[in-house]
Amino acid sequence: MAENPVKWLFLILTSYLSFTLVISASNPLIKKTYIVQMDKSAMPTSFSSHLEWYSSKLKSVISNTQSEGDGDDEDRIIYSYQNAFHGVAAQLTEAEAERLEEEDGIVAILPDTKYQLHTTRSPMFLGLEPEESTSIWSQKLADHDVIVGVLDTGIWPESESFNDTGMTPVPAHWKGTCETGRGFQKHHCSRKIVGARVFYRGYEAAAGRINEKNDYKSPRDQDGHGTHTAATVAGSPVRGANLLGYAYGTARGMAPGARIAAYKVCWTGGCFSSDILSAVDRAVADGVNVLSISLGGGVSSYSRDSLAIATFGAMEMGVFVSCSAGNGGPDPVSLTNVSPWITTVGASTMDRDFPANVKLGTGRIVSGVSLYKGRWFLLANKQYRLVYMGSNSSSPDPSSLCLEGTLDPHLVSGKIVICDRGISPRVQKGQVVKDAGGVGMILTNTEANGEELVADCHLLPAVAVGEIEGKAIKHYALTNSKATATLTFLGTRLGIKPSPVVAAFSSRGPNFLTLEILKPDVVAPGVNILAAWTGELGPSSLATDHRRVKFNILSGTSMSCPHVSGIAALLKARHPEWSPAAIKSALMTTAYVHDNTHNPLKDASMAAPSNPYDHGAGHINPLRALDPGLIYDIEAQDYFEFLCTQKLTTMQLKVFGKYSNRSCHQTLASPGDLNYPAISVVFPEDTAFSVLTLHRTVTNVGPPISNYNVVVSPFKGATVKVDPESLNFTRKSQKLSYKIIFTAKSPQTMPEFGGLVWKDGVHKVRSPIVITWLSPL
Repeated sequence: MAENPVKWLFLILTSYLSFTLVISASNPLIKKTYIVQMDKSAMPTSFSSHLEWYSSKLKSVISNTQSEGDGDDEDRIIYSYQNAFHGVAAQLTEAEAERLEEEDGIVAILPDTKYQLHTTRSPMFLGLEPEESTSIWSQKLADHDVIVGVLDTGIWPESESFNDTGMTPVPAHWKGTCETGRGFQKHHCSRKIVGARVFYRGYEAAAGRINEKNDYKSPRDQDGHGTHTAATVAGSPVRGANLLGYAYGTARGMAPGARIAAYKVCWTGGCFSSDILSAVDRAVADGVNVLSISLGGGVSSYSRDSLAIATFGAMEMGVFVSCSAGNGGPDPVSLTNVSPWITTVGASTMDRDFPANVKLGTGRIVSGVSLYKGRWFLLANKQYRLVYMGSNSSSPDPSSLCLEGTLDPHLVSGKIVICDRGISPRVQKGQVVKDAGGVGMILTNTEANGEELVADCHLLPAVAVGEIEGKAIKHYALTNSKATATLTFLGTRLGIKPSPVVAAFSSRGPNFLTLEILKPDVVAPGVNILAAWTGELGPSSLATDHRRVKFNILSGTSMSCPHVSGIAALLKARHPEWSPAAIKSALMTTAYVHDNTHNPLKDASMAAPSNPYDHGAGHINPLRALDPGLIYDIEAQDYFEFLCTQKLTTMQLKVFGKYSNRSCHQTLASPGDLNYPAISVVFPEDTAFSVLTLHRTVTNVGPPISNYNVVVSPFKGATVKVDPESLNFTRKSQKLSYKIIFTAKSPQTMPEFGGLVWKDGVHKVRSPIVITWLSPL
C-alpha cells in the first residue's frame, strides 16, 4: 500500500463513492424533497407557463399514488427554478420520484442534500487570525457597480462595515430586492447592501418549521458567519476595528466599493441544496457579477451535484463563482466544489499572530497562542497547580478531552487544566474547566492537528500549544505531583515568518473526480481573519458567552473564499469585459509559491513544503492579478466539451446542455486539453501510452507587442517539451496556441510537481504542472 499511493487513494475514493451511492431503505410513503430538472424546450404549446407544465407533470404521478384527500399537488412544489436552472423542488415519495423520472421532459431528479458552512467554528474547530489590510486598492468608482452575491447565514446590517457613505446610487441593472421579516426591514438595505433574500422552504421540508424565537426568519444574521464573509468580500473601511483589543487596525473588505447582496440559505440545522439552488437561480436573475459560496457537501459526480449544475448556469450568464475547498485537511482527496467552472479556494495563514506563553514550574517557557481578554487573570509571578486527566499518548482518551461532565471539581478547582483538542469546540472545553472551578486551561494539539496553532476568544485564561510541546507539558504534569504553571498573554504580533503557510485544515487534492483538473485552484488568507460580526452572539458562539463584539476572528476556507470573491469583484471592475474564466486565470497565473522567507510555501500539518494538491496554483497576489499579461480563457461550450470527456450519458449531459441546447463537438482529445491555467497530465497504466500531448491557448491582455519565452521545470519521470518555445504577439486580445509534449522515461510511484512559466521581462505567467502515473488497480 505504501509503495502504491495512487492505487491506495483510488481505493479510498471508490469506497467512498460506493458508500455515498447506497440508498438506505425507508418508508416508501414518507415524502422527501427532490430537485426536478426539466427540459425547458420540451414544454407542449398547450401550456401557458412553465410552472403550469411542471405542476401538470407532478399531478400525473401524484394522482396515481396518493390516497384521496392527501393534499394538493400545488402544495408539493416548494420552489420553481427558471434562470441558472430549470425545474422545481418538490415533496415526493420515493415511488413518485421514480415514476416522475420516467416522464418525458424530465432531465434529472436529485435528492435534496445537506451542506455545511466551511468555517472551523464548529464542533471540530472554532477558529481564528486577523485580516491583513495591505491597502492593495487605490479605490476607483468603477468597483461600485460590481455586485457580489453572498450565499450564507444572512447579514447584520448595522455593522459599520456596511456603511454606504459616499457610495453612488444602486446601478440600474440591479433587479434584486430587500425581503423583510423579523428584525429586517426595507431600510436595512442601502447602497452597500443592495439586496437581501431568504430561502428556507427546503430546510423546513427536511427539518420542520423554523423556530422564529431562536432564528430570524429574515435576512438578519443570528449566526455571524454570513456577516463575517460579506464584510471580508466588500466591507467598507472601519478604523480601530479589533476583537477585545486584538488585531487592532482598519478592517476593510477586499473590494470596499463593491455592493453586497445577501442570500440567506443556512439555518441553525444546516443548508439544503434546494434552497442553495434557488438562491443561485435568483441571484443570477437579480444581476450579481460574482457569487461567493463558503459552504459545501460531499463529492458527487458532476451530473448529480446540484451546486455544480446551478453554478454552470451562473457561469453561462457571465457570473464568477468562488467556493471554499472545505476543512477536511490534511487528509488527501478531501476537497469539495471541484467543478472546473468554480474557483476552489484553500486556506493559508498571514504574517500576524497572537502569542501567549505557558511558564512551567521548571522555569521553561512554552510558546502558544490565545485571544483571551477578560476579568479573570493569572498572576505572572505566581505558579498554579497543573493537572491532566489523561495519559501521555498522541491520541486523546475520553477523560483528557474536557467534555461536559468529565471534570471532577475536587481535582481541578483552583488549578490550570490541560485539555486535548477534539470532539467538542475548543472554547467549550474552557467553559467546562471554568464550571468545574479551574482557573486556566492549556489546550494541546493532538496528532490530528500537529503544530498548527489556532487562537481562540476563550472564556477563561487559556493558551493553545502544538502537539510536541503539548506532550512535554503533559509528561511534566503526569510525572510530577507538584507540577505548576502560569499563563501570560502578549497581544498581537506582526511580521511572523514564515508566512503564508497552508493551513492544516484546508482540504487537499487530488481531485479524483477528474485528475486532469488540478484542485484547489488557489489559497488565500483563511486563518485568524478579523471581520464584522453579528450582535446576536458572543465571539465564541457559545450560549454561555454574554460578551458582545462588533468584530470577530474566525478561521476556515469559509474565510479564504470571500477574499477571492472580493478580488474577483475588483478584477471585474477593472476589466468588465473579462469572462469568469479570464478572472480565474489572472488569479491563478499570478499566484506565488514562495513565502516571506523566499522559501517554497510550507504545509502547517507537517512543516514541510506544500505541493499543488495543497495550494493549487499558489497564494493569490491581487496586484499582479490586475495585469497578468496573458490569460487562459474558457467559454461555456468549452466546459461542456470537457463534460463530454467524462463518460456521461446523453441524459446526464443534458443536465448542463439544456439552457443553450448544447451538444458535443468532440473538440477535446482528453479532459487535460481543457484550456485550464493549471496543467495536470495522467499517464495510464498501459505503458503503450508513453507520449502525451496537451494543448493550451493564451490571450494577450498586456501590451499589443509582447514577446514571451517559456521556462519549464525538469521532472524525473518524464521529459517536457513546449512547442513553440516563444510566443510573439502583435496586438491586444490576440490568441496564440502551444503544445506541451510529455514523454515518459521513468514512471514514478508518486505524482511529480513542477511549473511552466511564460516570461516577457515584465510578466510571469505561471502554470503548475502535475504528472501522475496510474498503477494497475
